[in-house]
Amino acid sequence: MKQHSISLVVGLALGYSVVASAWAANPAPAKRPNIVVLVADDWGFSDVGAFGGEIATPNLDALAKKGVRFSNFHSAASCSPTRSMLLTGVDNHRNGVGNLREAMPSEHVGKPGYQGSLSTNVVTVASLLQDSGYRTYVTGKWNVGSEPYNLPNQRGFDKSIVQGDTGSDNWEPEKRYLAHLPKVYWFEDGATAVMPKTFFSSTYFVDRMLGYLKDDPRKDQPFFAYVGFQANHVPVQAPKEFVDKYKGRYRAGWTALREERLRKAIELGLVPKSTAMVTMGTTLKWEALEEKERLHMERQMEVYAAMAESMDFEVGRLMDYLRKTGQFDNTVFVFLSDNGPEGSDYQEAQIWLKTQYTQDTDQLGAKGAYGIPGPSWGSASASPLSTYKFYAGEGGIRVPMLVTVPGSPRQNHIENALTHVTDIAPTLLELAQIKPAGTQYKGLAVEPMIGRSLAPLLLGNATAVRSATDVLGYELSGNAALFKGTLKLTKNSLPVGDGQWHLYDLEKDPGETQDLSLTLPAEFAAMQADYAAYVKANNVLTMPEGYTPQRQVFINALLRYFLPTYGPYALLVVLAGALWWWMRRRRKVLS
Repeated sequence: MKQHSISLVVGLALGYSVVASAWAANPAPAKRPNIVVLVADDWGFSDVGAFGGEIATPNLDALAKKGVRFSNFHSAASCSPTRSMLLTGVDNHRNGVGNLREAMPSEHVGKPGYQGSLSTNVVTVASLLQDSGYRTYVTGKWNVGSEPYNLPNQRGFDKSIVQGDTGSDNWEPEKRYLAHLPKVYWFEDGATAVMPKTFFSSTYFVDRMLGYLKDDPRKDQPFFAYVGFQANHVPVQAPKEFVDKYKGRYRAGWTALREERLRKAIELGLVPKSTAMVTMGTTLKWEALEEKERLHMERQMEVYAAMAESMDFEVGRLMDYLRKTGQFDNTVFVFLSDNGPEGSDYQEAQIWLKTQYTQDTDQLGAKGAYGIPGPSWGSASASPLSTYKFYAGEGGIRVPMLVTVPGSPRQNHIENALTHVTDIAPTLLELAQIKPAGTQYKGLAVEPMIGRSLAPLLLGNATAVRSATDVLGYELSGNAALFKGTLKLTKNSLPVGDGQWHLYDLEKDPGETQDLSLTLPAEFAAMQADYAAYVKANNVLTMPEGYTPQRQVFINALLRYFLPTYGPYALLVVLAGALWWWMRRRRKVLS
C-alpha cells in the first residue's frame, strides 16, 4: 500500500511538470480564471445536441463549440460515487463512497470505504480553491454526506444551498421521490434550510447561484461555482411550455431514436463510422405496444426532453449574467452528467408512488405527476452505447463532458482520449495554478488524487493523459470494468448482463458488440489480473448472492424507513386484530 501511494505521488509530480510545460507554451491569463461546474443528473451520452441528440440544448452546444467535447469520458454509474470523485479526485472506494448509500447491502455498511459519504481523509477541490483565494459557491444536489463535517460549509464552500439526498420532487422541494428517508434534507450554509413551498428545481438552483455571484462584495477574487442539477432524475418533470415543444417528436419510438442518434454521433465524429449497437434485452418492441401505451411512452420522452431543455435554458441565464458583467471570457466551464440515463422502471415502488403521485399521461411533467423514462428510452438516451445507469457498460459510465478554457487554441474540438471523473479536480487546480494537496493537508494525512490533469489536452499540447499500459479500474454494485489502452474488460449483472467477464476494443467498438475474450486470451487474462490488483488495493467488496441495486434500494427503504416509522402502528393493528379474533372465538365457546 505504501508503494502504491508513492507511485501516485510520483505520477502526480510528473503530471504537474508536463502541465507546467503546457502553460509555458500557452501562457495563462493574467487573472486566474473563474470556474463553473455544471453537473446534470442521469443524462445519456447523446442527450446533448452537441453529442448527437435531438433535444434543444443551444447553450451547452455553444460551450461545446467554444471548447472541447470529451467523447471517451467516464463517470461512475450512479450519483454519489461520481460526485465524490469529482470533488476529491480520489477513487470512490478510497474516499468513503464505495457505493450509493441507498443501494448498499447491510454486509458492507461501515466497512472501510463504504460509509456512503465522504470520509475525513479526503480534501475537496473546493477547499483547495478556497484556501488560495477563490470565492466558492454550491447550489443543488450535494449527495456526498449530510453529516455536519460533510456539509458544504465544512468542505470548502463559502455559500451553499443544497439537497443532501439522491433527489426530490422538482416542483415541491420537500416532497420525496421515494420513501427511502423520512423527509427531504435541505441545508443552507451548514444549517437546516427553510425552503419555498414550490419552485422549479433548475430555476431555483440558478437563481440562488446568481444571488451569490451578485451579492458577494469580493468581486476582485475569482470564483468557483458548482451547480448540481436534478434534471433529469426521476420524477421527470418540466414546465409545460417546454413539454409542448416536443409534441409528436418521439412518435417513431425508441429504436428509431437510437438509430437516429447513432447516425448523428458518427456524423459529428464522436464515434467511428463502423460503430455497431446491441439491442438490449430490456428494450421493448415499440410496434408491439397498444396505441394508448405508445402515447403514454411518447409523453414520457417529451417530458424528459423538456426537462433537459429547461435545464439548458437556466444554464443560458447564468452564461448571460457572466457576459453582461464581463466575466464570461475569463471563465472555465465544465459540464458533465453524473452517470448514464435512468433505466429502472420503479415497479417495486409503484404501491407507494400511487399514493403520492399521478402517472396519467395528460398530467406528466406537471406538479404532482411522476415521469419515468424507463429502460427502453434509457437505451435510446445512451445511444449508441450499451446499458444505462447502475451498470458498467459504456451506456452506464460513458457520459457527455465538455470543457472550455479561456485563451485555449482548442475550440470545437472532439477529444477521444480516455478520461475519467477523477481527472476533473486536478484539472481545475492546474487551471487555477494550484498544486494538489498530495498526501498531507493542514497537517493531516489525506488520500492523494489519482486523476490526471486534462490541461495538456485542453491546451492542445498532448493527445493522451494515460499511456497504453496504464490501467484504470472501476466497480459499483458488483458491475465492474478495467480500461487499458483501447481495451475494456467488463462484467455486468442480470438482467442487463450475464455476470461474466467480456473484453472489448472501445476504439473500434464503443457499442460493445464484439467480445474479444477468445480472440485476445493473453490480454484477457492479464487484465483480469490487473482488476484483481485494483480490488485488493482499493478494498473493493464482493456483492452478496442475488444482489441487485434496485432490490437493495427497496429493502433499505423497508428497513430504514417503513419499519421504524410504521412498524409500531402495524404491530398495534396486528395485536388489535388478534385480540378481536380471540374475544370473538371466546364468545362462541362460552355460548
